[in-house]
This record gives sequence, C-alpha cells and structure tokens, in this order.
Amino acid sequence: MRRKRILWIPAAIVGMVLFAFIGGEVVMRLWNWLLPDLFGFKQLTFWPALGLLALSRILFGGFGMRGGGMNRSMFRRRMAERWERMTPEEREKFCGGMHGRWGREVPQEPKAGG
Repeated sequence: MRRKRILWIPAAIVGMVLFAFIGGEVVMRLWNWLLPDLFGFKQLTFWPALGLLALSRILFGGFGMRGGGMNRSMFRRRMAERWERMTPEEREKFCGGMHGRWGREVPQEPKAGG
C-alpha cells in the first residue's frame, strides 16, 4: 500500500505541472487572439498568462476546496425557512429592502377605492 502511494506522488507533480502549462498556454493564446484586436491591449507571454490564470482562479474560482462555506442549496433552504417564519409585513419589508439595495423601485400596489 505504501509503495502505491509513493508512485502517485510523481504522477501528481507531473499532473500539476502539465495543468499549469496547458492552462497558461490556453490563457496566453486566447488573450493574444482576442484582446489586442478588440481593446488594444498588449500581447502576453507565458508567465504573465499563468499569473493571470492564478489570479482569476483565486478571485473567481476559489481553490477548489468545498468545505467550510455554505453552498447554494443550504443557503436556499435556510432562506426558505426564514421566509416561512416571516409575517406578511416582514416579507414586504424584506422585499422592499432588496429592491432598494439593487437600485430598483419598490413595486407599489394599487390602493383600493382610489
């Protein structure tokens, strides 16, 4: 068993290096194909492209670790539970706050008799 684990270490290192190389190449080629013509940006070499890939992974993709944070289904379930416990007035206040937060007008209901 220990011998199998030792054999996986070089394969994992080769896999990480290969992933970094392919990812850097893809980012570099896409950048150099699209952005200089569209926006007048300078062309990238491999190392800045690899840095850009790492930065975008950090900012937008995380590190691939799924533990610790709340996933979407858990968030939705908790919000549904909260919504069920709210009174109609609290729901209206919540919706109004969300509309205001996102820069939308709060929908006005037509008044009766007017």
